[in-house]
Amino acid sequence: VLLGDHEFTVRADRSGIVDAHLEVSLPPGHHQAVLWTVPGNEVTADITVVPPEAEVGLISDIDDTVMVTWLPRPLLAFWNAFVVHQSSRQVVPGMPMLYQRLAREHPAMPVVYLSTGAWNVFPVLKRFLYRNGYPDGPLLLTDWGPTNTGFFRSGPEHKHRALAQLAAEFPTMRWILVGDDGQHDPSIYAEFAARHPERIEAILIRRLTEPEQLLAHGSRRPLQSSAPANGSPLTLTAPDGHSLLIDLQRTGRISS
Repeated sequence: VLLGDHEFTVRADRSGIVDAHLEVSLPPGHHQAVLWTVPGNEVTADITVVPPEAEVGLISDIDDTVMVTWLPRPLLAFWNAFVVHQSSRQVVPGMPMLYQRLAREHPAMPVVYLSTGAWNVFPVLKRFLYRNGYPDGPLLLTDWGPTNTGFFRSGPEHKHRALAQLAAEFPTMRWILVGDDGQHDPSIYAEFAARHPERIEAILIRRLTEPEQLLAHGSRRPLQSSAPANGSPLTLTAPDGHSLLIDLQRTGRISS
């Protein structure tokens, strides 16, 4: 790996994914890392160094938050792993506009997309986000397939671990957490907020329609309540990005 003026030797896992911490000093902004294998195949990876003046960051779920697939959740892992057509995924109305508006309000804001999707659909998801006008940002995905304890990997565990890592790596950042009420996002975000109340700018939950709820977990009602508890950070729920933006403007957290 060539990053700036520094060269590192790293090892990929069996899927070809490189997960390594590299200590290097780079100025804030966009950079490129060059990676090549022993046979000589070369690829580049985009790197963004968050500027020190960044105070607010955005962490977003993907499935049912920025895009919809209209599949039952038991089939979603298989579908995400093997269906690679970007056109098979539909954008959630108003979400790109909401994220763009937040990015204008906080120009230095890093955006992180956190999903239980498999790494092999990374190119498809990146193209989907780009073509639909979502801000650029890293994707934190997971491996697909069986573990020692079950056929599917734990989505909540992956998200808990990623949130804890982001909190540790950006110790002064306040986060806007965006998800949906179809699975575990409300409880995951509430638990993170309880542990780090001073680190939460807002929690935004997209409220799924009854058909979407049925596909998400087999019931027309939300799996969990997304209502904020007393003393919890600002939590807003709405059916789409347009409504979330309006509600956020009413709170004064974002200008009209």
